[in-house]
Amino acid sequence: MTDAPAPPVTLTAEEARVLGCLMEKAVTTPDAYPLSLNALVNACNQHTNREPVVSYTEETVERALEGLRAKGLGRRVKATGQRVVKHRHVVEDALRLDAAECAVLGVLLLRGAQTSGELKGRTERWHRFRSLDDVEEVLGRLARRGLTAALPRRPGQKEPRWACPLVEEAGAPAAAGGPAPAPAPGPPPSPEADGERRRAPQPVAAHSIEVRNPADGTLVRSVAVTEPGEIAQKLARARAAQPRWAARDVAERVEAVRGFARLLDAEAEECAGTTTCETGKPIRQSRAEIRAVAERIAWYVEHVPRIVAPRTVTAGPSFEERITYEPVGVVAHVSAWNYPYFVGCNALVPALLAGNAVLYKPSEHATLTGLRLVDLLHRAGVPVDVVQAVVGGGATGAELVASEVDLVSLTGSYATGRSVLVATAGRMVRVQLELGGKDPAYVCDDVDVEAAARSVAEGAFYNCGQSCSAIERVYVHETVRDGFVAALVAAAERLRVGDPTDDATDVGPLARAEQVGVIEAQLADALARGGRVLTGGRRIDRPGNWFEPTVVVDVDERAELMRAESFGPVVGVAAVRNDEEAIRRMGDTEFGLGAAVFTRDRARAERILARLDVGNAYWNTADRSCVRLPWAGRRHSGTGVSMSDAGVRTFVREKAWHLFPG
Repeated sequence: MTDAPAPPVTLTAEEARVLGCLMEKAVTTPDAYPLSLNALVNACNQHTNREPVVSYTEETVERALEGLRAKGLGRRVKATGQRVVKHRHVVEDALRLDAAECAVLGVLLLRGAQTSGELKGRTERWHRFRSLDDVEEVLGRLARRGLTAALPRRPGQKEPRWACPLVEEAGAPAAAGGPAPAPAPGPPPSPEADGERRRAPQPVAAHSIEVRNPADGTLVRSVAVTEPGEIAQKLARARAAQPRWAARDVAERVEAVRGFARLLDAEAEECAGTTTCETGKPIRQSRAEIRAVAERIAWYVEHVPRIVAPRTVTAGPSFEERITYEPVGVVAHVSAWNYPYFVGCNALVPALLAGNAVLYKPSEHATLTGLRLVDLLHRAGVPVDVVQAVVGGGATGAELVASEVDLVSLTGSYATGRSVLVATAGRMVRVQLELGGKDPAYVCDDVDVEAAARSVAEGAFYNCGQSCSAIERVYVHETVRDGFVAALVAAAERLRVGDPTDDATDVGPLARAEQVGVIEAQLADALARGGRVLTGGRRIDRPGNWFEPTVVVDVDERAELMRAESFGPVVGVAAVRNDEEAIRRMGDTEFGLGAAVFTRDRARAERILARLDVGNAYWNTADRSCVRLPWAGRRHSGTGVSMSDAGVRTFVREKAWHLFPG
């Protein structure tokens, strides 16, 4: 609000706690504010969002209130007809603070010194900061006025911690005007300067990750990673908060998730824009994912209470047998970037509804989307310690998996999934893995080739082919091979490749720059083995991670293009003589996620699909999931189940009750 020095004031530890509570409750429970003395004592002594936990008496709080009134920071309030005197703060006027500054200062008063990342998470219930940059800008403003100070870094610590210098240290005499402010960050850059900063990559510390726009390579922003020590702290807070969350009536948890869905709907356009900016997903597809995830959330809200409700399986005059479903505890969810709303909510929502706490690590390629999901959950009423974001890349994910969590839920590659199994094997931790795929499609000899080609193109090139269940290899009956291939090439060439923020775009950039090289290597191998590129086949010469939609025919079954994940806009096509050859070649893979058959004959499709060792069987469609059905891979495609009743039970432990009256 202003950079003028704050009026000189020093607070005792008790005054700081009481003032912080008044500031907190004014924002988070306005209907119950101002506070009675009894309510204020309870607020000071609560165990959540307080460091250290204290046990103040009414006399202690009353003395602190007197001190705050004497320093011009508190007031007594007694409305007409009310017998109880209540108390409020006047910090905004006394110290000339705006809402963002009040949020930061209040959390510092309640929890002591913290990093800017911790402040970002812990102020969510008070004020919505869009980014760490916003938090640090407010810290800078407050520091220039002597209201915050950066502390010397501890050995081995990379992020500075911030404190409120107005608060006396234990046993220290009160100072007249508080310590001098620490050097503060300079003023925020002008819009013009900020634009130049984003266009020119800036060096960042090793403890940060860069979020770059894959469409042009520009820096969106840098985000501080969660350090290993912070993971332990987050786990401790989650462990403490989870029993209280689980003890709430399931209807309360349901209402919080409903509030999350309402906020996501209200802010859908902004959320979609964020996802498109950091992943390159075309904006229409980002919007579609948000609309579709709303249906999944609605299903979970309706069905989770039923799925986790106690069940009596035998009831007789002499005994009863019953099953109850208890939360697992603290869930580590390591998520993916290609469908961040689907993948995130498939774990976050059922886990929270079942009474668990979640440490959620979004992919480093969808960090901002992940942070937004956590922000929405907090604003909807999920306690800040019950769901917490863990930010970083593979090393951070490994640290999270290695921590003492009760369940690890991962969506990622086979290599990462195998590492998770090795890391958790000695702890007997429950693990749920959604891994990669190399899904085949078989185009039979009785199809409408135009319709089949449109469906295959959709399954192969949607989201730039970056789907674990995308069609990556096609086996077409030799009698319709030429007509189908011509139709598939035409469908690929009709796709509009371009700016992902344009509503007309069908295919945007690849999210990861390194994947362009992977696709080029697979194509070189396929061509060396006799394959032919009929359309596409080249990196697009423009800034960013671009590759043409590509159709390759006559691909040898030993080629990497037909065996290893491509995860890009490329599909290999090979002709087969009959159903038996199609079944053999479709099944010749280490993966087992899904398979599709295109035919007019349902019985024929079901016979073929029944012989394939996959978790998802598609007739005349592909690359589809539904919350009502289990999502499960086989072999290198994963273990465990998400979605459906079975997926919800991933996040609970069964307890058998054998009840015999005495």
